[in-house]
Amino acid sequence: MNVRVRGIYTTAVTELFRQSDAQVVQASPPIRERFDADFPVAEAEVRAETTFDRQGLTLVGAPDAVDAATDRLQGVARDTLAWADPAPVDAVFDGVVTDTLGSGAVVELGDAEGFLPYDNSDDYLDGGERVRVQVRDTEPPWGSNRPTLDTDLRVETPLVTLVRGGASEQAGAARMEDLLPVDPPEGWAVRWGRDDDEASMDALADALEAAGAAADAIDAGLSAADPDEVPGRLAAPTATTHAWFGRESRFALDEYRREVTATMPGHHRVKAATNAASAAVDFAEAMCEPSGEFPFDVVTRQFGPLEGDSVAIGHGKPDGRLITLGHGEVTDRDPAGKITVEREMHPGGTYDALGVERQAGDVATTKFAEGRWWYATVYRGAEGTRRGTYVNVCTPVEVFPEAVRYVDLHVDVVKHADGTVERVDDDELDAAVDAGQVPEPLAEKAREVASKVENAL
Repeated sequence: MNVRVRGIYTTAVTELFRQSDAQVVQASPPIRERFDADFPVAEAEVRAETTFDRQGLTLVGAPDAVDAATDRLQGVARDTLAWADPAPVDAVFDGVVTDTLGSGAVVELGDAEGFLPYDNSDDYLDGGERVRVQVRDTEPPWGSNRPTLDTDLRVETPLVTLVRGGASEQAGAARMEDLLPVDPPEGWAVRWGRDDDEASMDALADALEAAGAAADAIDAGLSAADPDEVPGRLAAPTATTHAWFGRESRFALDEYRREVTATMPGHHRVKAATNAASAAVDFAEAMCEPSGEFPFDVVTRQFGPLEGDSVAIGHGKPDGRLITLGHGEVTDRDPAGKITVEREMHPGGTYDALGVERQAGDVATTKFAEGRWWYATVYRGAEGTRRGTYVNVCTPVEVFPEAVRYVDLHVDVVKHADGTVERVDDDELDAAVDAGQVPEPLAEKAREVASKVENAL
């Protein structure tokens, strides 16, 4: 399996795949220098790129290869979670326009929605209109944007791009594809990538052959399209999977990176926070040999959050979604790795599992500890009366500058105002395991943590 890696996890993931049966290809100059090794400029069966928020990797490529690469990543630590995208990159759909916005149209695809910018369509778009589209860019399920669509059909890789119905860039002159033992599919024009001058003729032939197979799959899907089955997917020549790294995973990736170069404690944990923090890590590691423990105090003093700052509570779900449980003010920061967040609650409804109505003046005080598998929220009324405590069991907490982040593991423990302790939602955790959303080792850890919390309360 050939893998191309880009982004803040590149060194660690390169070493991870080098220790398996995979071969890293099309490595960037810094990676070649860091490993002091030659990496072939060959066709990549899987392209792994850091997600928009630095939380994980998006894998795009041949379905079997993407599955294999995903399995390898999930073997890093028990809190690496992954979700297959129902609208993978390069997939072609017959969709229906459901809404028109200022810059484009929302298109119903069947199991997903996409966004078609007006610049990506030559036709006027209106509600209810049918449109044939291809997924150009995608986003992980915890993101807030829809996948980006285009009406032009193409197969795009770093080495070669095929454009359906296009014209060759070298029309009327000697063309690279004429020198290869592989012919491009009929009706598809060839565009060579920026790395083609570094690739061997064999590598270019492999790239053209792989792109041609994907183009053939698209042509077959278009030929078999049923006009009565709209919206629907016509072809998916590649697969897309989004992998999210939990805190344990980030520290495990540190170990892979440390085998190659100097790596400070919490390297990937800090880099996942902000672009500024990522640059600061690079500077620190270039200046000295890092050692010791994760520098929570230094990182939060430099980048936040500090007392008085506002942070969101990023409540990830095992199905990949991200729900924000509101914003709160940081009222205390312990250099040892803890923050306290207070939120004023809006009246109406009840507190989950506690069965107590939310009233005006209620305050929620939540204490987060970096790396802990749970956090507790105490709800108090306007008079300061304790209304109940809710302990959420989750993947290890990470305190980023603007948000606290984790993935909820369903099972929780509550302590009612009368002192009664109750463990809840074990059935939801079991269902998530059965659905393949939570690996059994992660679920077992969640049950163990819930038992300890229950006994402690």
